[in-house]
Amino acid sequence: MTATLTPRPTATRCTERGGFPRTLHAEWTKFRTVRGWVLAMTGALLVTIVVGLLGTAAPAPGGRGADSASYPQGPGGEAVNDSFYFAHKTLTGDGTLTVPLRSLTGVAGIGTSKTTQGAQPWAKAGIIVKESLAQGSPYAAVMATGGHGVRMQYDYTHDTAAPSGKVAKESPRWLRLVRSGDTLTGSTSTDASHWTKVGQAKLPGLARTVQAGLFATSPEAKQDTAAGTGFSPAAATGTFGRPALTGDWSQGAWRGTQVGGDAGTSGSYTNTTKGGFNQTDGGGFTVTGAGDIAPVVGGPVMGVGFSVENFLVGTFAGLIVVIAVGTAFITGEYRRGLLRTTMTATPLRGRILGAKALVAGGVSFAIGLVAAAITMPIGERSARGRGFHVFPVTSATEVRVMVGTGLLCAAAAVLALGVGALLRRSGTAVALVIASIVLPFLLATSGVLPPGVSDWLLRVTPAAGFAIQQTLPQYAQVLSVYEPSTGYFPLAPWVGLAVLCGYAALASGLAVVRLRGRDV
Repeated sequence: MTATLTPRPTATRCTERGGFPRTLHAEWTKFRTVRGWVLAMTGALLVTIVVGLLGTAAPAPGGRGADSASYPQGPGGEAVNDSFYFAHKTLTGDGTLTVPLRSLTGVAGIGTSKTTQGAQPWAKAGIIVKESLAQGSPYAAVMATGGHGVRMQYDYTHDTAAPSGKVAKESPRWLRLVRSGDTLTGSTSTDASHWTKVGQAKLPGLARTVQAGLFATSPEAKQDTAAGTGFSPAAATGTFGRPALTGDWSQGAWRGTQVGGDAGTSGSYTNTTKGGFNQTDGGGFTVTGAGDIAPVVGGPVMGVGFSVENFLVGTFAGLIVVIAVGTAFITGEYRRGLLRTTMTATPLRGRILGAKALVAGGVSFAIGLVAAAITMPIGERSARGRGFHVFPVTSATEVRVMVGTGLLCAAAAVLALGVGALLRRSGTAVALVIASIVLPFLLATSGVLPPGVSDWLLRVTPAAGFAIQQTLPQYAQVLSVYEPSTGYFPLAPWVGLAVLCGYAALASGLAVVRLRGRDV
């Protein structure tokens, strides 16, 4: 009996012998030999760099010099506001500072036609232990605020709330800070007998000799006007009883210092309001100050400056080119009838689309990564040289933004490829992808839409992927305008990118189903 053997199709045998690497190599060869695609991707790189640098090339107003181009930095390297009025003594070693805060008052709209009385919600008055008078030095403080009760804050980014209650003459608050080595414990009381612990701070390496005393400060007042949200000068005044000190304190009178020299970027003094302190009968004090002790945030209170993502504003322009090339990489073969030949050589259609996605995504990733790596350092140096502040970020954040920009471009290219495979028409596919990524981003960040609508667009559309570039942190204890128009996205960086990748995966999956379900 003679066995009958059925030979495999030649194309399938070749495909299995070469496998996915062979298909990938074929698609890469196809991409790099089409001169128009290579020139277009080079153009995407250049336009991302040029638009980013030109978009941040304005001269600093008022002739600001390079000496003003740096924010103070806190212990963690974060940009900080550290401006307040400080009545202080020197403390060596361990010790305790206890004082009754009898009132916290304030005034807003100083120098404007709408002056109002009352402390701002984040106006602060209390007691503080600070390593030195230099801005950005480690500290721990217990304070009353204008609208958020008693708090313990330390090293600018840490904030702990105590039981609520407004400070007034008829209901003063006693505040206490206890230093033991590099640990500081904050407490509050309504009667100086029963104490409630507010929080505890550990300041590693805290110097043995520190400055400690009473302080007051107030950020600018937030005002909603017909032209939008704005800020006006404000100041706060704390009225204290006689301080009680234990430990090795310097002898002599209390000294007064405006830490930072002025109210910084988050506050302001006017000709009629200055920081200072006075000693009252009975050994108490009144301290008046403006500014803030907190991290720097973006938006109107950031002052004249840039964040890292500002230098990548050209990404949207580069994405338009990337989207066009990603679409043409598949629709061009439909238009010329070449896809049938490709399918004959590689019958596994999902493999072909996967190889194309890897090539288009890989090239786009390289474009985004290189553009960010060039634009960010050049933009930062140029901005500082013209006297602008540049919001400092950690090296890890810079790497995340650079790599994230590459991934943003890659995901956009894969999405364009998938939509192109579904629609098979270049113009329609390009318009649809641009309308889903670039257009929502421009509308949301330009401020032309209400904040709620902008947030919605950057949550549910592929434009959410731009969140990977954001570097501005948001802090509950800092008053600002946290909206897309001021650099704040509603989603975390990697979550936003995941939304875009989800759309790209969905489009690619549907494209594979369609390719398998009908002739090309």
